[in-house]
Formats: sequence, C-alpha cells, structure tokens
Amino acid sequence: MESRISKRVGAIAPSATLAVTSKAKELKAAGAPVIGFGAGEPDFPTPLYIVEAAVSACSDPVNHRYSPAGGLPDLKEAIAAKTLRDSGLEVSPNQVVVTNGGKHAVYNCMQVILNAGDEVLLPAPYWTTYPEPIALAGATTTVLPTTEETGFRVTVDQLNASLTERTKALIFVSPSNPTGAVYPKEEIEAIGQWALENNVWIFADEIYEHLVYGSNVHYSLPSLVPECADQTVILNGVAKTYAMTGWRVGWIVAPEDVAKASSTLQSHQTSNVANVSQQAALAAVSGTLDAVDEMRSAFDNRRQVMYSMLSEIDGVSVLEPQGAFYAFPNFSGCLNREIAGKRVETTLNLAELFLEEIHVAVVPGEAFGAPGYARLSFALGDNDLKEGLERIADLLNG
Repeated sequence: MESRISKRVGAIAPSATLAVTSKAKELKAAGAPVIGFGAGEPDFPTPLYIVEAAVSACSDPVNHRYSPAGGLPDLKEAIAAKTLRDSGLEVSPNQVVVTNGGKHAVYNCMQVILNAGDEVLLPAPYWTTYPEPIALAGATTTVLPTTEETGFRVTVDQLNASLTERTKALIFVSPSNPTGAVYPKEEIEAIGQWALENNVWIFADEIYEHLVYGSNVHYSLPSLVPECADQTVILNGVAKTYAMTGWRVGWIVAPEDVAKASSTLQSHQTSNVANVSQQAALAAVSGTLDAVDEMRSAFDNRRQVMYSMLSEIDGVSVLEPQGAFYAFPNFSGCLNREIAGKRVETTLNLAELFLEEIHVAVVPGEAFGAPGYARLSFALGDNDLKEGLERIADLLNG
C-alpha cells in the first residue's frame, strides 16, 4: 500500500544524536546508571543575567504580541554589532534574520538558495542534520570524506575534484561538530578564494565560534576573504555559546536579498521567534563574554581529560579536539571481533553494546558519514566523564 506520508518527508532520517539522547534518558528513567556522551549541549545553566532579562520580558505586554517575522529590530542590531565584535565583519541589521534555533536557520538557508538539481559539497564527518534540508530543497549532497590523517579538514584539491557545473554551495564548519577540528587561517583563505573563483556559495556554520582551545583561533571566512561576503550565509545562534539550547534562537547573516527572502519564507512558516526568547538572546549577545570564558575553561579541562583517557584505550586512536565540545575517536581497531560475547563489526554495533553492557551512550560515526568513528561530547560533569570513559576502557581492554 502506498504510504500516506509524503515522499519528501518520508525520506528524512531521524536525528541520530537526539535518538541516542532519548534512548539514554529512557534507560536512566528506568533506573539504569546511564552516562550519556551523546548530547550536543552545554551542561551549564543559562547565565543568570540572561534569565533575568527573560523574566522581565514576561511582564512587558509588548512581548505578548506578534513582532516582525525576521526578528526584533533591537536584536538584529545587537547581532550585527556582535558580528563586528567577534568576527570583524561589518553587516547591517537588514542582513540578519532571527530564526527558531540553528536548525531553522539551516533549513531557511537551503530553501532560499538551492534549486532542484543543485549540488552541495559537504565535508564528512558532518553534522547529522545537513543532508536532510538539502534533500528537502530538491538538491543533492556530494560528500567529501576527511580522516584523522587530514585533520578532518577538506582540501582545495578535494573541492576541485568534486566541482561540477551543478555545484551551488559548500557547507563550511569551523569549529566542527562532530570532530572538534578548527581550520587554520591560511586554509580558510584558500577555500574562500576557491569559492570566489568558482562562484560557489558558502554556508558557514559558526555556532561554536567561541569554543576554541589552546593556540587555535576561530576566523570567520568572509572576514578573511571580504569578496566572498556577497555569496556567504553565516549560520549562528545563542545555543552553544550561552548554554541556551532550549531557548531556540538562531540567526542567519546573509546578503540583503537572501535575508529578505528568508524573512518572507519565515513569515509563512512560524512568524516571529518567541519574543521572550528574543529578549533573552538580546541580553546574551549584548553582554560580556565572562560566562562564556568560564564555560570554555571547564570544557578545556574536560577536553584534555577525555583526550588523554581515550588515547590510552587499546584499539582506539583520537585527535586532540581543537574546538566545540566533542572528541571523535577512531574505533576501527575494536571492530570485527567479539566483545563481551557479542560480535562487533560496526560502530553502530559498538554503540549498541556500550549502551546495553555498560550503560554508556555515544553517537556512532555512521550518523556523521564516518563509519568506524564515534562522537563523544565532553559537555558533561567531570565525574560522569571519567566514569563513562573508565567503563569503555574496561570493556574494550578486558
């Protein structure tokens, strides 16, 4: 019998990261001592000054009404100012569209720019959501594999090899989810020049811009290659930087015609983002980065612990994360053998085994286009982090 669900929606794969987190929460609610490395969100509460701004906004009747679909004017101005402060990129408020979280920003971006038959270059490992809105826009994804050996960074040679007359855009993410890779300045400049020469759009995901460690530095591509600004869409939001995943505020910064089209699209999708959340976001982007610095310091300590402990497990190799809050270890050396009496051939099998045998949740690399690897978030408490990694080590070394 023909499915009652439309083909375009029926083809969407569920979010693997949310599925792992949901399963871990179910087991934990049932009493299992589950430790979850799957969540892509800070474990800190939203800073108090942001919460207080939201509480105050609740009492103001102006926030009880509809507001402009593309975002509160004050917030758009503040995002433009923040973009100049953090990225060295001067933009106008008319280039900003406030969205219902980062995923909404991604969806709108794809809908506004892509046409049926277009091709989008997507370096792997990639965030699980990207291929789905590309497909919903009628475009196709061209995956460009990267590995530990390349630092999980795509090269201009790879871009050239994958370029066709249908290539419309490149998704560029630094710092990276899921690998934690951060592109150095000279590589970003080279990729920007390549895009300029080949008339390829850049969809630049900068959601982890403030979460970089050691000597690594985040650079916004259009600030390094200003000529690219007219063919670049920046995707960002408050979720990771300010521990505001549940507030659902993201944005795009784009050329004015793209921003206008995105705002028009949103006027028929959702209308405005919740005004209280927008007021909270206004406080966040207008404030200092002191709370962010504290979180980054804690993440840095956990990063080093995770890297050290993973490096000591037999059959596991891992690059030291440079940004975001994930490690992306290679478990290939643990596959094609029996572990705890069960045959393990893929990282899907391994992730299932971890959850069943030692109650540890990780996201298998298959979800990111990288079989053999797995993503482990270090955005969780120090004790849980160490305990979870000890369980993994005991199982694999046993």
